[in-house]
Formats: sequence, structure tokens, C-alpha cells
Amino acid sequence: LEGNPQFIPCTPNGVIEILKHYDIHVSGRHAVIVGRSNIVGKPMFALLAQKFKKGNATVTICHTGTPNITKFTKQADIIIAAAGIPHLINGDMISEGVDIIDVGINRVDDDSEKGYHLTGDVDYDSVLGIANSITPVPGGVGPMTITMLLANTIQSAKNLLS
Repeated sequence: LEGNPQFIPCTPNGVIEILKHYDIHVSGRHAVIVGRSNIVGKPMFALLAQKFKKGNATVTICHTGTPNITKFTKQADIIIAAAGIPHLINGDMISEGVDIIDVGINRVDDDSEKGYHLTGDVDYDSVLGIANSITPVPGGVGPMTITMLLANTIQSAKNLLS
């Protein structure tokens, strides 16, 4: 929260890296985080609000207790969906040109051989053509979380050696 992290939590750092990689402008934009967990929502808020290279956004946190989440998501330039509710965010809840990072990974029972499929917090099909960009689930933020865990491990080893 002071803006000088030793280690950045893996999933929020993965989101930051996705924003960097795809050159999604953050500074001065309105980012809405849907989810208030200690693992994603709160650290994501702290990172995006900081005066970092990939921060300096106006940040709003919504959660499952927020009345009329659509009021906030419609205003968003960037949505970070991390509430843990399958398809919580749909095309009726967003404005054209929004960039969406779907952190949610939900196991939904079905009649497949596995008995379930994985889906995000965003109804992917309903936002296509409205959103500027959206990360897939699975295969989007999850692999970045693992990559950031490895980066933190390497940094920890370097710290021990210095």
C-alpha cells in the first residue's frame, strides 16, 4: 500500500503484466474491480491506484453486496472481474470499448465426460463485439499467475544471494 512492494501478489501482478503486454493504457482511466478478496481484489486496487507506470487509474471496487453493479461497470474503461460467480458480467453491463480481464475461474457441472467445464466471471460470448479486449478462461490470467509465482521465486533466491 505504500507503493514499495517487496513481492507483488501473483495474480494481480499477472494482470498488470497482461495490461503491459497488450499496451492497455491505464493512467487516468476508470478501472472497476468486481471482487474484494485479499488475494485479487484488494491488491489489484492498491496496484492500479498507485502512481506506477501501469497504475495511476481511478479505481472502484464492487462486490457481491454492491447494489446495481451495472451502474459501475457501464462507467468502466477497464474491468477486472474476480468475484467467483460464473458469467456475472454480461454484454448488457458494459460499454463499448472496455478492456476486460477475467480473473474468475469457476467449475460448472455439465454432462461432459469430465462432468464439468471451466468458465469465467464474464459471459465471454455476450461481450464479444462490445469489449475492446477480453482474456479467456481458462488460459488467460491463470498461466500468468504461475509465471508471476516463478518470478517471485527467482527474486526471492536473488535476495538470499545478495
